[in-house]
Amino acid sequence: MKIVATTLNAKYIHTCLALRLLKGYAQPEYDVEISEYTIKDPEMTIVSDLYSKKPDVIGFSCYIWNIEQTIQVVRMLKKVLPNTKIILGGPEVSYDTKVWLERVSEVDFIVIGEGEETFKHLFQEIKGDQGYHYVFGLGYRKGDEIVINPGRGKIDINEIPTPYRFEEDRDSLSTRVVYFETSRGCPFSCQFCLSSIEVGVRYFDIERVKADLLYLINSGAKMIKFIDRTFNIKRDYALEIFDFLIKNHGGCEFQFEITADIMRPEVLEFLNEHAPPGIFRFEIGVQSTNDATNDLVQRRQNYKKLARTVTMVKNGQKIDQHLDLIAGLPEEDYHSFKRTFNDVFALRPEELQLGFLKMLRGTGMRAMAERFDYRYMDHAPYEILSNNILSFDDIVKIKRVEDILEKYWNDHRMDHTMEYLVKHSFPTPFDFFQEYGNEWDKQGWSRIGHQLEDLFRRLDYFLAKSGVKNLDVIRGLMKLDYLLHQKHKPRTHWWELDMDRDEKNRVRESLTDYPEMVNSEFAALKLSTKEVQKHLVVERIPFDLHQYTDSSTIERTEHYLVVYYNPKTLEKQTFSFPVFPTSERSKGRIKSAK
Repeated sequence: MKIVATTLNAKYIHTCLALRLLKGYAQPEYDVEISEYTIKDPEMTIVSDLYSKKPDVIGFSCYIWNIEQTIQVVRMLKKVLPNTKIILGGPEVSYDTKVWLERVSEVDFIVIGEGEETFKHLFQEIKGDQGYHYVFGLGYRKGDEIVINPGRGKIDINEIPTPYRFEEDRDSLSTRVVYFETSRGCPFSCQFCLSSIEVGVRYFDIERVKADLLYLINSGAKMIKFIDRTFNIKRDYALEIFDFLIKNHGGCEFQFEITADIMRPEVLEFLNEHAPPGIFRFEIGVQSTNDATNDLVQRRQNYKKLARTVTMVKNGQKIDQHLDLIAGLPEEDYHSFKRTFNDVFALRPEELQLGFLKMLRGTGMRAMAERFDYRYMDHAPYEILSNNILSFDDIVKIKRVEDILEKYWNDHRMDHTMEYLVKHSFPTPFDFFQEYGNEWDKQGWSRIGHQLEDLFRRLDYFLAKSGVKNLDVIRGLMKLDYLLHQKHKPRTHWWELDMDRDEKNRVRESLTDYPEMVNSEFAALKLSTKEVQKHLVVERIPFDLHQYTDSSTIERTEHYLVVYYNPKTLEKQTFSFPVFPTSERSKGRIKSAK
């Protein structure tokens, strides 16, 4: 019996842990071939490839991001492979199973919930007597009737064979994300999350976890993302894994979803002292700082302790943090969400994800839809359109905030500029992202695409139109950000040049002949005339860069900004020194000044 397990990942670099768990559990009785695609692959391409395998059984792992494309693939496959049994499984079809079987007549079976045992038992019945009523956790067709069997009990997860050691995965470990679980379940009851449905947390044996992690690291894995819903719920277990990875990371990076308000200070102190910079990344779900909203969705959260954790981690400068917000939760109107946004933005996470409530099948939130007059998409991802206090107009406005947040804050194209704008130029960070998002939409820029230079030009246009104070300072910071974002000396600039050729030549000559006038570090570079010409950028800025980088304060004084692009290391070094009076420059005396 030829069995293929497949899915449509969101991106090529992603991998599907569920398929590997099913394959591992089915062995050695059944050989399961894994085939992964992406949601960007043409449906005909996917169908053609699966058809070429001539499978007897195809199982699809289904999620909100791939269910609609999966249905189209299934419908095409059933036409060209009418005798092939088609199975759906995964979180998207584990709820409202009867609805799915009614909607997609081409599907033969749906595996409900945890799939390892059910998937394997189903193979046995397909190959044998077709006694599908014996398979707990299964939805299927019996003639024209749809049958939903009783659910299956929880599996002993330590009996599941490791899904991380398939030989066919080794070559791609260095180029794709490895998804890893150390536990299943969540102790919390957040009504917008499917994890709230499963009671209790089960852990894999820690020595097995260490052995699997060490195998992946030694085999070349570069990114391992832990999918535990709350990695740090069991403090000693989490601390032991952290310590193990610190000692054995091998240059691999690790991402964890943590609950920040229960993170003990001693754990944070341990990480700040011992973790190498850049190997850990924390994802923290804040969602809302509105206490009434959190109570309605049964989300227990101490924001004061959460903020303490985020601040301690940030001060440690070892771990990047990704914080999540959800717009559209009950009793969170536009103004309340603005407060939530500003509360969380004040923590200055490296990444702030602004998402919108999704009314997932099976969640308590979906059951409360009528109570709060929710309107939402009929199909996945079931994102809300409005509720009793948040209009569709409000949703559209917040989406503009999300768009600018992604382009300018999360992508880190203008870190110095953004920090200045949100602190000095607008009433609140939210106001900046909202006002700029409104202008972006008004100009129709989202419909015409952009290059890096366009992001700077459009921001400059918006700021000038808005009449912000100290625009020359902001433009100086934008110049700095633009130049720091380049790998090599740029050939083009988004700004109008404010130095003529003669002045630039005089400055370059001075930098060559008298490099000590900048500082000893610049003089140590010992750059030749040719190197200065080829690898150095000199621009004017209206502030002292050294004071700004040392203290984040702006002292208004004309300076030259110097950026050196090292052609061997591709590193960038920045310097600055004062612009001297016109009389001195005209006499060629700039080179003698220190």
